[in-house]
Amino acid sequence: MIAPMARVRLMGPRDLLTGTLHVIQDAGVLHLTPSTPVASLHPVRLGPREARLLTRLKAMHQDLSTVLEASGVPPPISAPVGGSAASATELARWARTGQRLRRELEQLGATRRRLEDERAELVRFEQFGAAFQRLRSGVATTAVLHSYQLVLRAGDRHAAESLRQGLAAVLGEHFVLETATLDSGETAALLLVPPAEQARVERILVGAGIHELSIPASLGPTDPANVGAALASRRRAVDTELAELESRRAEIRREHGPDLRQAVMAVADQRLELVARQQAVESRLSFVLEGWVPVRLVGAIRDALQHSDLGETVVLEEVAREEWSAEDAPVVLQNPRLFRPFEVITAMMPLPRYGSIDPTPFVAVFFPMFFGLILGDVGYGLVLAGISALLHWRSRSGSTLRAVARVGGACAAFAIGFGLLFGEFLGDLGRRWFGMPHPLLDREESLLPFLALTVAIGTVHVTLGLVLGIVNAVRGHPRQALGRGLALLMLAGIGVVLLAATRVLPEAFFTPAVIVLLVLFPVLVVIEGIIAPIELLSTISNILSYARIMALGTASVMMAVVANQLVGALGGAVIGVVFGLLFHMVNFALGVFAPTIHGLRLHYVEFFGKFYSPGGMRYAPFTHWRPNHPTAT
Repeated sequence: MIAPMARVRLMGPRDLLTGTLHVIQDAGVLHLTPSTPVASLHPVRLGPREARLLTRLKAMHQDLSTVLEASGVPPPISAPVGGSAASATELARWARTGQRLRRELEQLGATRRRLEDERAELVRFEQFGAAFQRLRSGVATTAVLHSYQLVLRAGDRHAAESLRQGLAAVLGEHFVLETATLDSGETAALLLVPPAEQARVERILVGAGIHELSIPASLGPTDPANVGAALASRRRAVDTELAELESRRAEIRREHGPDLRQAVMAVADQRLELVARQQAVESRLSFVLEGWVPVRLVGAIRDALQHSDLGETVVLEEVAREEWSAEDAPVVLQNPRLFRPFEVITAMMPLPRYGSIDPTPFVAVFFPMFFGLILGDVGYGLVLAGISALLHWRSRSGSTLRAVARVGGACAAFAIGFGLLFGEFLGDLGRRWFGMPHPLLDREESLLPFLALTVAIGTVHVTLGLVLGIVNAVRGHPRQALGRGLALLMLAGIGVVLLAATRVLPEAFFTPAVIVLLVLFPVLVVIEGIIAPIELLSTISNILSYARIMALGTASVMMAVVANQLVGALGGAVIGVVFGLLFHMVNFALGVFAPTIHGLRLHYVEFFGKFYSPGGMRYAPFTHWRPNHPTAT
């Protein structure tokens, strides 16, 4: 659900604005917004000195962050609560240190990249040199021939054959061409030709864009006979220089790491305070700050003010609901612990607008259900549960990976539950080995009942979306709510007509349902326009889309059955078991990927499209700096 928000206003003497900001920053729950100017109150503007300080702090924060990243110092998690502001002396020292270390680390980085590129070139030359040596040792010839050590581009499989054909057209059989493909994908080619043919051969090579392997420039003037020794010597020198660079980075981490972490937190916090100051309005004697806070946390701000040195001097009041609109309020998703991990699915879409409906609880119910209907196998569900448990163990509390692990655990539980109802354990092994019954249905045989089940679930899901859309629209768009209500009634009427036509319901329902549809149709067109029939057909199409659950689920169980049949169809038992396991692994991977993709599609397109109102503003309270927080930049 979307947490109810309160708009609050803080008022007090002008000289207490800085102290008030410190208290609010420590509390960390107030989302500041530009306060409304009135006749006697005007926006706070930074003086020339403060404006220069803000620019300087921004540059310092960039320098310090660059130094932290380049030196390998782990970034701080967040600035401490209640920390004192840095002095001018500390800021000046940090500014000098940040600029000096940034320049040094940038030079170290550039040198390191140059040395790594040179090392890669030396390794490449070594590989080509070894290949040419092998090729030369394999050529048996007594004639005095001129040799070319050529490099053919990676990815051009026909380059060697094209060169061979071109040479044959000019030289006939008076040449030797040997090739070897390297791990890099390039091809080393040793070409031997009579000295008298050098000019013609070189024209062929130039025309084909083929070049000879040249000695790396870093080796300098080198006798070809001593290339190997020079190459080894230069590689050792490069490795030594790289080790020295890394040693200097480690030295910077040891000497400056703790100070850099303290500096980046203090600089960022002071910068955030100056930015927050500009959200206030002030007169000659007083200030006003406004912002948003979850209703349940209003008391936290009031308590923080009362327990600070400000006492009763600064007043907190809630702004009446009539004075603000829902479009201005930031959004906080607040769900029970069981549903909270599924916010990772909702977060893939823009935030819902404040005052609309948070779909997370409905996603938490239907997404794992759809997943379980498609995978629907006890064996596969146990494997997924094991993977989810491993991810949960390896992830941090509150991280996205932890949420994904918990969603995976819920999906695994539904897969195991539906696997018991379908009587499936790695396909048909459950029935063959353990005699598992199928209390709900047999997915191998009962295709039409399975289709009816998925379409029925789709009808419930889409109908729920329409109902939520009506609830959303009632608050501000009653005409739209009425149109959606009529569309829902017509959808129910169409269902009654179809059930009566197929004699699932008594035939007596058919004629009244048709009359109701004929009466409602023109009313719907009047209310929502000519687009209404198209949207109604689109809704029916949305419901039929849930048939993909049946198609994917049936394909999954059939592939599992085929994997089991491979065990006895490939001759030897060992080979059959290996191929069967490989086929089960492929089917499991598809069984996890397909339900995820199609489950998301059924939610984002068929379900969310009926009620979801995007456009919400993210709740970003004014707090102490921490990485990746919306106020961090």
